[in-house]
Amino acid sequence: MDPEHSPLASATPGGETPTAVGSNSHGCGGEHGLRRGAGHTGSDQGHTRPDRATRFIETARGIISYSELAPLLAERVTLIEADILSGVFEGRRIDDNLILELHAGICRDLVPEWGGKWRAIEVRVGNLHTALPHLVPVQMRDYARDLEARWEDASGSLSDQTIEYLSYAEGRFLTIHPFQDFNGRTIRVFLTELLRRLDLPRVVLAPTLESDRLAYFSALEAADHHDFSILNKIWRERLLSA
Repeated sequence: MDPEHSPLASATPGGETPTAVGSNSHGCGGEHGLRRGAGHTGSDQGHTRPDRATRFIETARGIISYSELAPLLAERVTLIEADILSGVFEGRRIDDNLILELHAGICRDLVPEWGGKWRAIEVRVGNLHTALPHLVPVQMRDYARDLEARWEDASGSLSDQTIEYLSYAEGRFLTIHPFQDFNGRTIRVFLTELLRRLDLPRVVLAPTLESDRLAYFSALEAADHHDFSILNKIWRERLLSA
């Protein structure tokens, strides 16, 4: 599961692992943006959510388990991916407003209080203490501007700059962790839009083998410290596999 947080629910150790969302989407694999030991900071500050836990989230349909919510989110991810592949977002700037819209499409009708909005809570993702909530809008605006500035060098023929662009798009987003929940789904659909604009194939974004998962965790942790070399290697392997 992706390292997503909700202060509305408590975890029950030993429960089932929530179903990966979007696992039926072509070329996408399972849920994306994986980290171990994630949780919001609050009364349980200094502790992390168990890896295997049943989560409950307060939604417009009442308080439901994460496993019940997962297929609802998967339906919305599939619709957004279809829009992306048909070029619905073609004329849009690659900016923070587009990212907010993608998140809103995934979950705003389910969690209207924070769907399509930058997070207003502090969260911890593994060993990473993410940006304070009031800094998220500024960091996401800068992130989007960086992507726009790098676009000319990254687009065109596949090059080292293209690989570095995709690594930065993924790694920096997950370091900022801009949403209260469903960051993994959001970066996955955003990367799908970037790959389409770059005229590159869909790729498997979530590792399934434990060794690959550990390598991915290491890549994200390195990216947290502005080292994208491991993530660059993973992106090369993804594109070669595709």
